[in-house]
Amino acid sequence: RAPDFPPGLDWLQVGDVAAHSTADDVAERGLAALRGRVALVDLWTYGCINCLHVLPELRALEARFADVLAIVGIHSGKFAAERQTPRLARALDRLGVAHPVLNDRQFRAWRAWAARGWPTLALVDPRGYVVGQVMGERTADALAPVIARVVEEARVDGSLAPGPWPPLRPAPTRDAALRYPGKVAVSALDAAGVRRLAIADTGHDRVVVGALDATGTRLTVERVITRVSAGAAARDTAPHASPDTAPHTSHDGSRHASPDTAPHASLLAPQGLAFGDGAHAGTLFVADAGRHRVCAVDLATGAARVLAGTGARVRTAAARAAGAMASPWDLAYVVLGGRPALLVAMAGTHEVWAIDPDTGAARVVAGGRGEGLVDGPAPEALLAQPMGLCAAGGASSTAWIADAESSAVRALALSPTDRGAAREAAGAPTASGDGASAVRTLVGTGLFDFGDADGVGDDVRLQHPQGLAWHAPSARLLVADTYNDALRWLDPATRAVTTWCRGVAEPGGVAVAGDTVWVAETGAHRVRVLDVARGSEAALALAW
Repeated sequence: RAPDFPPGLDWLQVGDVAAHSTADDVAERGLAALRGRVALVDLWTYGCINCLHVLPELRALEARFADVLAIVGIHSGKFAAERQTPRLARALDRLGVAHPVLNDRQFRAWRAWAARGWPTLALVDPRGYVVGQVMGERTADALAPVIARVVEEARVDGSLAPGPWPPLRPAPTRDAALRYPGKVAVSALDAAGVRRLAIADTGHDRVVVGALDATGTRLTVERVITRVSAGAAARDTAPHASPDTAPHTSHDGSRHASPDTAPHASLLAPQGLAFGDGAHAGTLFVADAGRHRVCAVDLATGAARVLAGTGARVRTAAARAAGAMASPWDLAYVVLGGRPALLVAMAGTHEVWAIDPDTGAARVVAGGRGEGLVDGPAPEALLAQPMGLCAAGGASSTAWIADAESSAVRALALSPTDRGAAREAAGAPTASGDGASAVRTLVGTGLFDFGDADGVGDDVRLQHPQGLAWHAPSARLLVADTYNDALRWLDPATRAVTTWCRGVAEPGGVAVAGDTVWVAETGAHRVRVLDVARGSEAALALAW
């Protein structure tokens, strides 16, 4: 028998529908409410990239087996912040999850299901018996034949008698200027003395670009990028488009449809941004995380094209050879061996890549042999879901990595020569160490070591940091300590960490120019502007 859901815990996505459905019974009657349906139980945690990759596969299965399959989530949060019900509710809204989810904050259901890792999927037949359980990412195509067989057997033995599912839920609010912004990037001053800011408006599946005023607190929107193409003909929406004219996608999960089947013309949950420099001064690079690709936008015309990535999550050696990626989360424009390069925090495969900004030729420069916190030569080092990148600019010899799952900040030493770039075929990454020589940990001690503590080196505790920026005046890193709702200073020379600002709602990215700081305050749907020298702060105003 499948273990029942523990009583006394919070359920989300139930009890808010006009019409009664089986989904709303789950909170009251537990597993008995699912008798007559095949149930797929997903044990997950929302900060885990592998768990996020499974969500569109679950939606595809629910659509394919709409009349017989029930999806139920058991959220057993790895990080303390993930176990808070209000934060989990925001995450479900941000990720487009509509099925019922239990907040298993004490791991009671986790233990009952004998789970050993995230994600774990369990299949339950209409009589309430577990017929299969598997750990790790699985695709809809891989799971569908098993579900179909269980459905057919249930039809034959007469146990299949599903009730109404799924519930019809009200659409979430999408008319705010920004919705769950993920990353921000700031440009150098152009010839006219104008500085630009780009915002990954992740929840609206778009990138907003505009000119800042002299104070840095007002952005005049020039472009709203929503679409790309394989060529150079794609255009953005009209300049100065208001939030109401931008495409608002469906609340039923279609905005998070499987990237293998969804239209590839549009951006999907973009994250990392980087302005080019020198020969690329008029280009904005975009990590289109939901489509597993990196794009280049000509800011003069709004034309956008795919620079690297195939649009599908890499799963096989053949897909990797074709240039497929997995959730590129952040970007940094650097110089390697005297040549411009785009570093990519490849969260889905625990790697850092380098991409030629002209040809799209890509290669792995660090990590990729597994998930962990292991220092050493770049090809042998282990990373753990890198989600933030930054460099000091110019021909800096170091890049820094926000290694989210190990709650760490790592230093990536860049080699003075870059022989690998000349050998690479376009779009065919290899595990070459050329371009980066070594990885060293500044703060962080392990995959399950996290907390909230200032200090020096191994005494420091962060919680799932996702953003970094270099503050040149003080030669320090500014860390978006995401799950601690804080901004913290890190001195790379001494490894000392001090807290600067608290009460920042789940910051996902930071950008710095001089003493001005722009923070993507993901949980508050805004960008906050702070001044290091004066201590002032304001919400960024957007002029459409």
